[in-house]
Amino acid sequence: MLRLRLASLLLISATLTIGCTTRDKSPGPTEESVGAKPRRNFIIFVADGLRPGSVTKELAPTLVKLREQGVSFRNSHSLYPTFTTANASAIATGHYLGDTGDFANMLYVGYRTFSSGSFSKKAASTMVPFIETDPVLADLDEHFGGNFLSEDSLLSLARAAGYQTAAVGKIGPVLLQDVTQSEGLAKGQAPSATIIIDDATGSADGLPLPPRVLQSLAAAKLSTSAPKRNNGAAPGSSGDNGFLGSLQTPGTTAANVVQQQYFADAVTKAILPLFQSDAAPFGLVYWSRDPDGSQHNQGDSLGKVVPGINGPTSKAAIRNVDANLQQILTYLDAHPEAAKNTDLFITSDHGFSTISRHDLGLKGEAVRGSYAQTLTYRDDHGRQDVATGFLPLGFLAIDIAHALALPIFDPEAQVTSGKTTTYKRVDPTLTKASKTVAHYLSAGNALIGGTGNINGGSDAQVIIAVNGGSDLIYLPGHDAKLAKKIVTFLAAQDYVSGIFTDDSLGELPGALPLSAINLVGSGRLPLPSIIVNFRSFATDPANPAQSQVDICDTALQQGQGMHGGFGRGDTFNTMIAYGPDFKTSFVDHSPASNADVAVTIAHILGLRLPSKGKLSGRVLVEALKDGPNEVAAKATTLRSRPAEGSGRVTILNRQEVGSTWYFDAGGFAGRTVGLAP
Repeated sequence: MLRLRLASLLLISATLTIGCTTRDKSPGPTEESVGAKPRRNFIIFVADGLRPGSVTKELAPTLVKLREQGVSFRNSHSLYPTFTTANASAIATGHYLGDTGDFANMLYVGYRTFSSGSFSKKAASTMVPFIETDPVLADLDEHFGGNFLSEDSLLSLARAAGYQTAAVGKIGPVLLQDVTQSEGLAKGQAPSATIIIDDATGSADGLPLPPRVLQSLAAAKLSTSAPKRNNGAAPGSSGDNGFLGSLQTPGTTAANVVQQQYFADAVTKAILPLFQSDAAPFGLVYWSRDPDGSQHNQGDSLGKVVPGINGPTSKAAIRNVDANLQQILTYLDAHPEAAKNTDLFITSDHGFSTISRHDLGLKGEAVRGSYAQTLTYRDDHGRQDVATGFLPLGFLAIDIAHALALPIFDPEAQVTSGKTTTYKRVDPTLTKASKTVAHYLSAGNALIGGTGNINGGSDAQVIIAVNGGSDLIYLPGHDAKLAKKIVTFLAAQDYVSGIFTDDSLGELPGALPLSAINLVGSGRLPLPSIIVNFRSFATDPANPAQSQVDICDTALQQGQGMHGGFGRGDTFNTMIAYGPDFKTSFVDHSPASNADVAVTIAHILGLRLPSKGKLSGRVLVEALKDGPNEVAAKATTLRSRPAEGSGRVTILNRQEVGSTWYFDAGGFAGRTVGLAP
């Protein structure tokens, strides 16, 4: 039973954004800035991959209650590319991706991870890592001067001002909330400030916990090691939430219940009681893997785009996250003094879509003309693992390499011959792999051109980072002629819808500049040369955002779930705010995004958030008590020049509040859900 009292005002949001059009350049909080009023507690609750249309009384009664009693953001946005770590960096810092450099979950970082520094004793790894792991984040931090995001986070600002801080939940985005704490993993020491509990807690890959937290967990009779996602079921069974299935076998039919119950228990039985024993205020980020994890791996719709991510497993995941939220609220409700002084902001990092690796619509339309889809793919046992005529994992790399007549190498695989080690060459035309040549890309990422050289950096001409609904393409030589050739090729492919290119390459027909989506800023990581958005369509024209289907570059099957695209189904996230500093029963129609969360919370706390870059969010003044009911906003549409040959035009629908931008949809006309031409 929901036990929310208006007297127990909370501020809830699935995402944190730092929002203001201008940012103070001062080095940090001052006594004057924090002493003007009672120091609020804050909770940021992130429901990974939660779509607004999934918040119903049947599935999410707690969220519905908060949405009705607090602020409901009806014009909310994820940042594009719509990936988890990218939006986690925005929620943490209040900056757009051009300033944080966190463009996607899979990135080309310019060096081989674990090749030097504190992690050099590990085997040197790929230059295109999946960054949702604590060791990779720690290695990036060390390589880029202690904070690879460049910008300070809200949690780091709060702890500098004397707040007790914690981040709990999904590995990767949790550590990103106070990423400098990764130093504890590099040194094998517990962080002295922010408590980090995620999937890796208690393992060699997790951050050590300080003694007082270990004692608090033990007192609550909780393990000091986080459980796996398998729910205690046999690995690879339908009850294993981490089981993604295969071409022949459906994925999971269970939500991530056991692991998330542990995280909720850690918050309500160990961390918050520990904070309650101290007079200092607290800041907490809780990052729920559900519904994202279950929507990715669900086995309700193998090979079919309907019901896709709207089946029973996805619905169970929504109930799961709602139960976690209710448990936290119940704890606060039992401690009225804390409740009445706590702001809660709820957000989701992105929306979600059903995967297509073949279909382009419901009337028999299908991908045609991809070289990659004409080949047959088999696993190491000789079994076909991609349906005939379907796009394989790494199809973009295979198609580009074929068009350019260049060799492909796998950045995740190596071959040693004598004293020479190179990246493994890939030949997708092979019927059987050899010791030196693979017939598929192990993670979809690719080095195209060159010799496969490892030492001294790759000599590849093109590097592909595969991410799902969009892929990132890097050109280490910044060759504008090569970029134009690739853009012209991409614009002619029927699975593509929209292309964005590095401004330094000049205006390329068929593409809009990366600066148009705030991807060019002060970030330290290599900037992609090209970002390609894949095509999307809706299975329910009456509810397109809730029924979006994306062409995806992924190992997951058609009918499972993914995000990352530029359709409104992926950019439309869930945002709710509730608490003593927010309006009650207010519907906010002004544009808002994940970049506004941290800025707004910092404003409420009276803290000055330092800023190196200029691409920051705004304070959501219209949602605050005594604030205006709306802010001046305008809608704009940008169009590229037509691509050579195909004539395709990349279109961008954008909203603007002052100098703050919000991205609705982008792509080619008729190929992206929610795109207004």
